Amino acid sequence: MSLAPSLSLPNDVTALKNLIVEQGYVIEKLKAQLAGLRRQRFGARTESLDQLELILAGLEAAQGAESGERIGAQGAPDTPARDARRQPKRRPLPAHLRREETIDTPPSDCVHCGKAMRRLGEDVREVLDYIPGRFVVRRHVRVKLSCRDCGTIAQVPPPSLPIEKGVPGPGLLAHVLVSKFADHLPLYRQSRIYAREGVDLERSTLADWVGKSAALLDPLVAAIGRHVFAGSAIHTDDTPVPVLDPGRGKTRTGRLWTYVRDEHGHGSKVPPAAWYRYSPDRKGARPREHLKLYRGFLHADGYAGYNRLYGQGRIVEVACLAHVRRKFFDIHKATASPVAEEALIRIAALYTIEKEIRGSPPDARRAARQVKSKPLFADLQAWLDRTLPSLPGRSGLALAVRYAITRLKRLEIYLEDGRLEIDNNAAERSIRPLALGRKNWLFAGSDAGGERAAAIASLIETAKLNGIDPQAWLTDVLERIAEHKINRIDELLPWNVNSETEPR
Repeated sequence: MSLAPSLSLPNDVTALKNLIVEQGYVIEKLKAQLAGLRRQRFGARTESLDQLELILAGLEAAQGAESGERIGAQGAPDTPARDARRQPKRRPLPAHLRREETIDTPPSDCVHCGKAMRRLGEDVREVLDYIPGRFVVRRHVRVKLSCRDCGTIAQVPPPSLPIEKGVPGPGLLAHVLVSKFADHLPLYRQSRIYAREGVDLERSTLADWVGKSAALLDPLVAAIGRHVFAGSAIHTDDTPVPVLDPGRGKTRTGRLWTYVRDEHGHGSKVPPAAWYRYSPDRKGARPREHLKLYRGFLHADGYAGYNRLYGQGRIVEVACLAHVRRKFFDIHKATASPVAEEALIRIAALYTIEKEIRGSPPDARRAARQVKSKPLFADLQAWLDRTLPSLPGRSGLALAVRYAITRLKRLEIYLEDGRLEIDNNAAERSIRPLALGRKNWLFAGSDAGGERAAAIASLIETAKLNGIDPQAWLTDVLERIAEHKINRIDELLPWNVNSETEPR
């Protein structure tokens, strides 16, 4: 199964060139519109300006992804370079930044005749990198030697960088990605922050880096997806995300889906991971496509789009008690209903048992649930059945009770299998950072931007779930991935990489 985001790009080189040129024209047109709005508003920041900033960043990142689809020595096809006229002019790196120099000198004796070689010159490449808290320029000096007798010239090969012939180091790329997708700072804001530090990085440059980095990291995102779907039980949830729709002059609603594997509840040492997907709508076909090869248990809410998955016999539904509890909690908070309070007390008793057995092996958890939880669970179901007839049929409380009766029937299975959880909180925790980010960046610039956000969020959240600093890990990965063999990509997963050390 392909776990990489789908990109509907033509295979024909000429058609691909034409597509990139057309995108360039759109970008130039939007830049002109943006400049006009800035003049009209005398520099004031408005929602329309924010929207244009995001549209431009999305298109420029998409161009970066199209021209950066490679992973080291894996032989990925080259893509046509962008029109040089539309590339931002590269400026010298700021003189005030600290320089860290590395000098690489080849062996001083000629490999052909064995005689001493003389210094012929040197090639210098400066790379802008970022160490938490400060910028630094890394100077790579490659000394060039020549042999007077046989004319042999020797020089150490240039260092491998995430973006070939690019200026950013892995630490800077990691910082841009984490700032955008974990700290939710749009690229135009990052550009302004860097300018205050004397580093002039245009938003278009940052967007190009994001696109190229996303393409480079794509195989690692796919590896996380494979790891998640290898679990016997996973958690899923989704959240809406507004997406700009420039043709209509407004936003539409896309979805971000999460699939989480977290087996710590039953004492497993298997690393947890979160894999996100973006879709332009919430049709049931979306999770069916994501889960088309998965077999196992699925912790989920009552969304009807999952129902066809359960009917195939390869995926078993596990409902969520937290969703049941939330409805009674909201009613009790609003009305102080004694019935809602009774439901909360009964549910709390089941959670108390779960707290006691968390981290125990599956067999021990099942045994404890059979003795302690099963009678309480049956009592809760019987109490709900007795209570429902006494409630006004259309009241909120009656709706909550009916919902609970339906969902508890689909949760009973947790009593029989110690690998399962009582709720879907693992998925809800993974959705929370995206919901927080949505309040900051307001909307995605495009469907392609939503796919990039889902991919990078998969990397960042998986690192966090494993107690690893995402920026340190991504710095390490971006330093190595361009030359890493794709059939060994699992070696770069966060639990296989020592990211605890300070970035260089």
